[in-house]
Amino acid sequence: MGANGVGSADSGGTVIWVTGLAEAGKTTVARELVRQLLQRGQQPILLDGNQVRTALGMTSGFDRESRIKASMTYGRLSQLLAEQGHVVVVATISLFHEVQQWNRENQPDYFEVLLDVPVEELQRRDSKGVYSGNDAKDIVGIGQSAEFPTDPDLVVTNYGDIDPKAAATMIRLAHEQRLSSAVA
Repeated sequence: MGANGVGSADSGGTVIWVTGLAEAGKTTVARELVRQLLQRGQQPILLDGNQVRTALGMTSGFDRESRIKASMTYGRLSQLLAEQGHVVVVATISLFHEVQQWNRENQPDYFEVLLDVPVEELQRRDSKGVYSGNDAKDIVGIGQSAEFPTDPDLVVTNYGDIDPKAAATMIRLAHEQRLSSAVA
């Protein structure tokens, strides 16, 4: 049984954790990854940090402590689902070493992806007004320090030249390769 009594670490579930700064394309890439997994006959679950925050009524702030609490919630929720055999794709900033370490120690078949996009490119995109309309103290990577993963399973570097479909394909293929290597 898993640590919480539900499922087990060898239940066939997996967590693909897509992280990066705001506007890095996490949700777009995660949605495309889910679409590709569906085409391959899998039934993935997408947990988008912003949507989970809203669904659970997490109205706390965006200070470091509130962000860590939210990130741990995403981690525990994805663990619960993966231990029941689900493929869980998580799109979240969650750039805290303690969260990354907890995920590695507790998530079944944890696969961490960093979308590495320069701040200048993020500011250029800024489709949600994150970089132009908010107080800089609340922006991870500007006002709050970002603790980038020290050993992600895959880094997708994007200077504005990688299509989300291509990024999702890279993630899917890298994850499939790791799974087939583990079996061999």
